[in-house]
Amino acid sequence: MSPIPKKMNGAMAIVECLRIEEVVKVFCVPGESYLPLLDAIYDEPSIELITARHEGGASFMAEGYAKASKKPGVVMATRGVGGANLSIGVHTAYQDSTPMVVFLGQVHSKFRGREGFQEVDLDQFFGHIAKWTVEIKDADRVPELVQRAFRIAQTGRPGPVVISLPEDLLKQEAEMIFHPKVKKSRPSPSQHELREVERILKKAERPLIIAGGGIIASEGEEELLNFAETFKLPVMAAFRRHDVFPNHHPLYAGHLGLGTPKDILATTKEADVILAIGTRLSEVTTQDYSLLSPEQQLIHIDIDDQTIGRVYEPSLGIVSDAKEAISSLISLKIQPIWKEWTAKCNERYQRSSLLKERPYSEKLSNEDVIQELQKLLPENSIITNDAGNFAGWLHQYYSFKNKKTYIGPTSGAMGYGLPAAIGAAIAFPNRVVVSLSGDGGMMMTVQELETAVRYNVPIISIVFNNRMYGTIRMHQEIHYPEKVIGTELGSIDFAALAKSLNANGVKANTVSEFTEAILCAMKSNLPTVIEVDMDREQISVSKTIQQIRSQK
Repeated sequence: MSPIPKKMNGAMAIVECLRIEEVVKVFCVPGESYLPLLDAIYDEPSIELITARHEGGASFMAEGYAKASKKPGVVMATRGVGGANLSIGVHTAYQDSTPMVVFLGQVHSKFRGREGFQEVDLDQFFGHIAKWTVEIKDADRVPELVQRAFRIAQTGRPGPVVISLPEDLLKQEAEMIFHPKVKKSRPSPSQHELREVERILKKAERPLIIAGGGIIASEGEEELLNFAETFKLPVMAAFRRHDVFPNHHPLYAGHLGLGTPKDILATTKEADVILAIGTRLSEVTTQDYSLLSPEQQLIHIDIDDQTIGRVYEPSLGIVSDAKEAISSLISLKIQPIWKEWTAKCNERYQRSSLLKERPYSEKLSNEDVIQELQKLLPENSIITNDAGNFAGWLHQYYSFKNKKTYIGPTSGAMGYGLPAAIGAAIAFPNRVVVSLSGDGGMMMTVQELETAVRYNVPIISIVFNNRMYGTIRMHQEIHYPEKVIGTELGSIDFAALAKSLNANGVKANTVSEFTEAILCAMKSNLPTVIEVDMDREQISVSKTIQQIRSQK
């Protein structure tokens, strides 16, 4: 039966598409160029509009919401200025393969090409950081193109799409034809490909799985656990995919990221067969594309055919949904002969992730923070992190035991942690959500703390304050020792700043103060900022500034 056309304007048609796609949260900074769309959202009770303080914050919220909910994040802004501000979230979604649909108001059609007020060619502007861009020029094509955008955002390798909306289009009426909600296709391996995997693994002595975000996106974590346990395969998480596999499991082999311990790198280098699933084998995961060698057999499984062979030529490349692939791999006829190797992989991880004994001190350290979070937080808590060296302690020492408990930017975008936590908490209002930020990153989006207050989102935000851009300072000391320039920052009272935004704010200088702050924050209905004064000399997990200088 053919769909029955409905007469409505462009703005109402967009909202109808959102309703069909079961969108219930939209993030935005409002603009006059798309007021008809805001008005149409007002009339749709199933959609809540979340208004942020900055478009960058709105896009990070949408990205964090999408990661947590496994639904497309939807964000709106106005013209070139709003688009430029939210582009950092679009880039983050692109590198993280996060489904996102961006609606941008555009100048009136009759002003296009004249450098109208706030005019930018948004298709060109976003062309290299979005999966697809389109400007809708005819009102009757709104359902077709918006539903296509949702399909593109969610299928294949997920990613952001950008739709620009000329101001006059939103008021134009037309006969609209809508189609059912987008269904995601899930390609699976062929029988021939499965036999090839079996052939390679039968000869393996030291196999290793590198598990990426494609497994998380396809919700294949349980299948991965079953597959690994069935064949006693060690599992290593790709960069910032900590929760893809339970970290306390005896088959867990560690995380490939920034500042990865040598033992973890040794495990990867010694493997004779690498089974890379749902990972693009990024620069960080592969340690500047240097980690794998031609002598190793690589089986690369990914839903994007452009990913396979881009970095390393595989012995076998399979285009497949990660969950479908792993489910199929269970049928392999393999007798594991690598028990000692698997145990060795886990022993190395245990050694490198063990918090070291240190002399007693009342002063709160980064290790103390991670240790207390591990003890105090419910196991289903969600942790987000900003970019910065402070995250090294989280990456190395925190054990993620459950799926859907970690959200971080593989793009390394500063300012991400706080708004991503807001997005995650909106997706899961009954779970504890904690963001970790440095003082540099926190100040890039701290205004969104007021957004959290306004929408009653009681996130916990921990700020590691060392009054510098610490990661850049570390590289400065490595390459230009003792020539410090551009990395020093002033002192900010984050606890007082939080209180000025009507949130809770507290400084924690000792373990007992930090413990009390976390316990109080988990009981509060308000967002809480906990400021931790970081040792400026301890520039990374493994090095002090003086140690870096003494190596020269």
